[in-house]
Amino acid sequence: MTRSTFVIAEAGVNHNGRLDLALELVDAAAAAGADAVKFQTFTATAIATSAAPKADYQRRTTGAESQQAMLAALELSEADHRALQARAAERGIEFMSSPFDIASLELLARLGVRRLKIGSGELTNGPLLLAAGRSGLPVILSTGMASLDEIDTALGVLAFGMTSQAGDPDPDVGRFAAVRATAAGRAAVAARVSILHCTTEYPAPLDEVNLLAIPVLAERFGIPVGYSDHTAGTVVSVAAAALGARIIEKHLTVDRTLAGPDHAASIEPAEFATMVVGIREVEVALGAPVKTPGPTELRNAAIARKSLVAARPVAAGEPFSAENLTVKRPGTGRSPMDFWRLVGTPAARDYSADELIDP
Repeated sequence: MTRSTFVIAEAGVNHNGRLDLALELVDAAAAAGADAVKFQTFTATAIATSAAPKADYQRRTTGAESQQAMLAALELSEADHRALQARAAERGIEFMSSPFDIASLELLARLGVRRLKIGSGELTNGPLLLAAGRSGLPVILSTGMASLDEIDTALGVLAFGMTSQAGDPDPDVGRFAAVRATAAGRAAVAARVSILHCTTEYPAPLDEVNLLAIPVLAERFGIPVGYSDHTAGTVVSVAAAALGARIIEKHLTVDRTLAGPDHAASIEPAEFATMVVGIREVEVALGAPVKTPGPTELRNAAIARKSLVAARPVAAGEPFSAENLTVKRPGTGRSPMDFWRLVGTPAARDYSADELIDP
């Protein structure tokens, strides 16, 4: 039995503010076998103050301008979004984007995206989560930097947004957990929300990846769990798929040497395609949670296993013993597990050396 891991090529801001490069990323994601290509939708002045500092990795890979100025150069217009959405449709790949403010979320809803991806930095952005819950769209929520309690709270906000009706009480922190605990809240989250384990660093150090959190999150929250990979290379994404990740998100660039905040922590198209192949092979190899011989094994059993055979000629009536019995291939006769049961009993007929003992 195989299962389908949803692979997202995170184009993010690797377009450097250029539509032509963004379109190239759509083409590259489709050619590499991704299921979706994802960008980021924001207005710089809506998500960062003029004094907001850059992360260390951003300072290493960009100039001295402020975070807000850096982001302003990476904005995509509504027309850009529509062009990218059209190119994705042409290439048979899903168009996605992460909103970082409510106006951006409303833009994506207006474009008719199939789902929303909320980044790790927005996990505590209650108003944005509420708007996502009320959008009617499925939500993928990254959990980098988050504790289990913070994830619970975020899911409560989503549940409130997904189940509240006109005239219901206003949003309130105390009500989120209560709604999350109701049958309707649990059902809404189960039907529409997935979460991604993530380590928010670029590139993420291997000793902080902690892939074993994936099954923990699945057991704790009872919803699909995936992995947003910021490590170098592809091995961690493939390992995450083997641990049960239902979604894999990985940064894609056409050239890791380009200037920009995320190129250095991304992989190029050929490597992305190799990762997708690895994930698809893991899906097939995972099979089902049972232990039983497969069809090819059953064909080999008669060759690889052994049977009880006469170690030397045995006369009818002669007791079987450790001296006149041995174990040899093929495995088409009596099981060697019967050795102790057979010892001491008389042979029912004559046996020649190497003859299989009758069942």
